[in-house]
Amino acid sequence: MFTGIVEEMGKIKSIQKNHQTMNVQIYANQVLEKTKIGDSIAVNGVCLTVTTFSQNSFSADVMPETFKATNLRKLTPGQEVNLERALQLQERLGGHYVTGHVDQIGIMKKIYRTHDEIRLTISISPHLAETLIEKGSITVDGISLTIFNVGRKDFTVSIIPHTFQSTTLSKNKVGSELNIEADYIRKTNHTTQTITRDFLQLNGF
Repeated sequence: MFTGIVEEMGKIKSIQKNHQTMNVQIYANQVLEKTKIGDSIAVNGVCLTVTTFSQNSFSADVMPETFKATNLRKLTPGQEVNLERALQLQERLGGHYVTGHVDQIGIMKKIYRTHDEIRLTISISPHLAETLIEKGSITVDGISLTIFNVGRKDFTVSIIPHTFQSTTLSKNKVGSELNIEADYIRKTNHTTQTITRDFLQLNGF
């Protein structure tokens, strides 16, 4: 479990691809503190397991389903990524509960900047859009953001310049692929059956 508060931007050291799997090595500093083999680190919002590590880097394997369903398959050496260690229970929850399991890839549709904020509009499927609410939370490439507006096939987030500059959001452009994870609690509630008179009659009440 994660919070969506990015601890640092790491940099891809090397990538070894084998069909629909890959091993990725990432330069990092802060997230390596007290790290052990088997620990979880979110990379652009994707929960990966540390398989090896050194003083300034760690390695993780990307399995076929993750390879196909996220933007990790397009990583290249030298590219920056958002990193966050798994949540510890005694820590403050600064963002929201993030599982590190990506729902789908969104596409950057618009980038609108002012002196005070940056608004990003991201295209997603209508099915996922149905689970979102204005002022609710969403994770974009591992970053916990608040939804400003929800459309039928997109959503808009409003972020402060600090968050934009200190994460990989500033590296993206219109057309970029982004890992999207909807708020787990909201998503769970959305799929829960509503109790109506018809539902009760259908089930023998």
